[in-house]
Amino acid sequence: MGFWQTIRQTITSRSSQTPEDLADSCFWRVDMHSHLIPGIDDGVKDPEQSLACLKQLAAWGIQKVITTPHVSRDWYPTESATLRESQVILQALATENNLNLQIEVAAEYLLDEFFPALLAADDILTFGDARYLLFEVGWAAAPRQLDDLLFRMQTRGYTPVLAHPERYSFYYEDQATLASLHEKGCLFQLNWGSLTGRYGERAQAQGRFLLKKGWVNFVGSDLHRPADFPSLAALFSTADYELLRKQPLLNESLL
Repeated sequence: MGFWQTIRQTITSRSSQTPEDLADSCFWRVDMHSHLIPGIDDGVKDPEQSLACLKQLAAWGIQKVITTPHVSRDWYPTESATLRESQVILQALATENNLNLQIEVAAEYLLDEFFPALLAADDILTFGDARYLLFEVGWAAAPRQLDDLLFRMQTRGYTPVLAHPERYSFYYEDQATLASLHEKGCLFQLNWGSLTGRYGERAQAQGRFLLKKGWVNFVGSDLHRPADFPSLAALFSTADYELLRKQPLLNESLL
């Protein structure tokens, strides 16, 4: 069965379920990776798209949304103060539309030349009592000095969380490095769309590898726009969805 056939079949089977069934879909209750602040990065473009995304997450059973805009020098050099102000706007949007959602704002930091200065200044938006710091690395090649940066994060009291490790092609044949990172205290956040083929077969296979190893600490939507809904909904009737239940997920600890 092809990818889009799977999505159509999933949507059809889910459409016959009750709202109560749908509300149990995201049993992890907290989505801690998304891009729902309008016009600030490559995510939603306007409040209408933000609201559509918030409504869908709530319908799937999410109770708290920690949205995480990109922060990088070259592409999205957004200041922390701007992101904090956006939290008030998103929370008001949810409240005004009778959505029982708690909204928080953190960030997804690119480990570029800009990041060490932010780290040194403690100008970092985190989430949770453990000061979880969501970060990503460049797509072209394995990052240099990653071990050093992880150590610096940890010594400053942050808990590093690598966003979507299943999507980095340079780790497809280097799973030993992933094992080493996890052993050193770097937590892993899986994009649940990876398990439905959204990012290709290799990312899907790597996501399953992480599940089988029990290395998935957080699951996140990485939701950018309403067009993402079908690929996310496809997860809920897969075998991988059941594997998620066996992971040491920390999402609910964020409530």
